[in-house]
Amino acid sequence: MTASVEPLTFDPYDYGFHEDPYPTYKRLREEAPVYHNPDLGFWALSRHADVSTGFRDAKRLSSANGVSIDPAAYGPHAHKTMSFLAMDDPRHMRMRQLVSKGFTPRRVNELEGRIRELTLQHLEPALESGSFDWIHDFAGKLPMDVISELLGVPEPDRAELRRLADLVVHREEGVLDVPMTAIESSLNLVVYYSDMLAERRKSRTDDLTSALLDAEIDGDRLDDEEIIGFMFLMVVAGNETTTKLLGNSLYWGAKHPQEIAKIYANPERVPEWTEESLRFDTSSQIVARTSTVDIEYDAGTIPAGEKVLLLIGSANRDDAVFGDGDVYNIGRDSRSTLASFGGGPHFCLGAHLARLETNIALREFIDRTKSYGIDESGAERVHSTSVRGFAALPMQVEAR
Repeated sequence: MTASVEPLTFDPYDYGFHEDPYPTYKRLREEAPVYHNPDLGFWALSRHADVSTGFRDAKRLSSANGVSIDPAAYGPHAHKTMSFLAMDDPRHMRMRQLVSKGFTPRRVNELEGRIRELTLQHLEPALESGSFDWIHDFAGKLPMDVISELLGVPEPDRAELRRLADLVVHREEGVLDVPMTAIESSLNLVVYYSDMLAERRKSRTDDLTSALLDAEIDGDRLDDEEIIGFMFLMVVAGNETTTKLLGNSLYWGAKHPQEIAKIYANPERVPEWTEESLRFDTSSQIVARTSTVDIEYDAGTIPAGEKVLLLIGSANRDDAVFGDGDVYNIGRDSRSTLASFGGGPHFCLGAHLARLETNIALREFIDRTKSYGIDESGAERVHSTSVRGFAALPMQVEAR
């Protein structure tokens, strides 16, 4: 007698799926690479080739309705909170070019010393205790503080902005849309940044907010709504994904002692640890697009006007591209990794900053510890339709 096979169901809101999405992804790649969920109203692409092509196919897969699958966050208004992530060219390119005038690689690189200072500000007290929560005491603080440093947010306000940013992305079980707490937190962030922008209009400072006000191409400038939209994007995309990347890196390093031993033996390999964590368990799992025409695939046709999910987390485990994709292997060739940063015209503008922060933080951690372990009984996952990572990750360390 053959064992019965459970019907294939993909529900991005399901808490069980959040605990371990990878068996579902594997079945999607093998059984339904062009998957349709009529109840939740989306299609999903899970194979590396289709997801990679989807990122580059900006005409047939539009970003104009945003990148979130939540109904309240999806639609023509999405650009107000997701900035140019929720735009198509030429509008997207105009906005991206103007933002890039202020958010330059040089500005990011000049932050390196300050990122290290902020890292040690949070890391050293945690390590002294020997037992602490990696997310609460460190990874949940650093990325938001770096963004606040970049934007010019005063230090006394940063803890409250971190709290609001956490509420924007969290989803309670059974909630299939943006909850009221997330809406209220979003509005509070927008009000805060609006007030800050008004202050910068009166008096410029040496920060990204002032640089965005002054960004200009042939007389074209960003208006207040556009700048605030970008600032909000920095909070959601730049803060949350980096926090989760730091957590996922520590978690999988602890789960694979033979792999993390490579890093302790040679700390110069920390960037390889970052890259394999991005591939193996990326913090940005799912982004949405909208089909503008009927799109034919070998496995089926997606009609025009449909919500389409690009499953980054699935693509990065595809054995067709990554041999033994379900194996965590620091040092593997990860050049085909879609990671947390997308691709094509919407490749993440903050990718360099995220990698810089993560590499600095992980290097300082390795340099100051002999070993560490995770208390899995106290680990708690964030429940989000798009971001994967931990809300709590208690750990013990043996400091040097």
